[in-house]
Amino acid sequence: MSIELSPVKPEESEMLVVTGMSGAGRTTAAHALEDQGWYVVENLPPQLLGTLTDLVARNPGSIPKLAVVMDVRSRELFAALRENLGQLRAAGVEYRVLFLDASDELLIRRFEQGRRPHPLQGDGRISDGIAAEREVLKEIKDHAEIVIDTTPLNVHALGRSIIELFSDSGPVVLRLNVMSFGFKYGLPTDANFLADVRFIPNPHWVPALRPHTGQEKVVSDYVLEADGTADFIFHYLEALEPVLEGYRRENKHYATIAIGCTGGKHRSVAVTEEMARRLRQVPNVTVMVNHRDLGRE
Repeated sequence: MSIELSPVKPEESEMLVVTGMSGAGRTTAAHALEDQGWYVVENLPPQLLGTLTDLVARNPGSIPKLAVVMDVRSRELFAALRENLGQLRAAGVEYRVLFLDASDELLIRRFEQGRRPHPLQGDGRISDGIAAEREVLKEIKDHAEIVIDTTPLNVHALGRSIIELFSDSGPVVLRLNVMSFGFKYGLPTDANFLADVRFIPNPHWVPALRPHTGQEKVVSDYVLEADGTADFIFHYLEALEPVLEGYRRENKHYATIAIGCTGGKHRSVAVTEEMARRLRQVPNVTVMVNHRDLGRE
């Protein structure tokens, strides 16, 4: 693999629209962005988005990093958000959308623990409100540049993820999240690319290897030295070269690469670690590693 990403001239200002499912962590994300020097506006009515952007445009450099946090208080307001985002793009205003998601089970538990109704449940159940919200947000999520599934993250882990994504730590062109997962626990909802490594012999069926994980050398050697593994990793990363370069041209700075095996303990973990090691050698790229299902039985 020889990914060579040309440097990108930093933008004079950045605009980030933060939205997503109620209870998925928008407030935590907002606090983390503020800690990184972003000017954060929460609960802005969508109709005022253009006005705020115009004020910033009249004073270039006054707010170099603007984050606007929006929730779905009503279907009508969110329909206005889609319309206003379209107007911004038509006017040449560049922005990115960060969408925070989580499983229905986790969202229900959070609302029950907080003893608060879901903003769209009306006279129904919390689950009814969540279903209605997913329908309203579907189009925004489909077009979001960054989607984070916060289901496995506590507030501290989510805060760290936001800091890693949006901190000014150097001339970063791409931030890649390389994650392992187990198919038996479901597909990750925030993956841009997904690979299945269940073709590799399973260490689970080797008694001496079963208790260990893909982070340990004895399992990693077994997986990486199996027939076909090295070729798969080489050609998969090679195929990503034009894609990642295209992301750079389109001003998309984040992608999640998900590697799956049956349980997310052996094969996917070892391959994820090896892919991350190679991707870290690429200039102007930062790599985060997340083993979603490691430790689950």
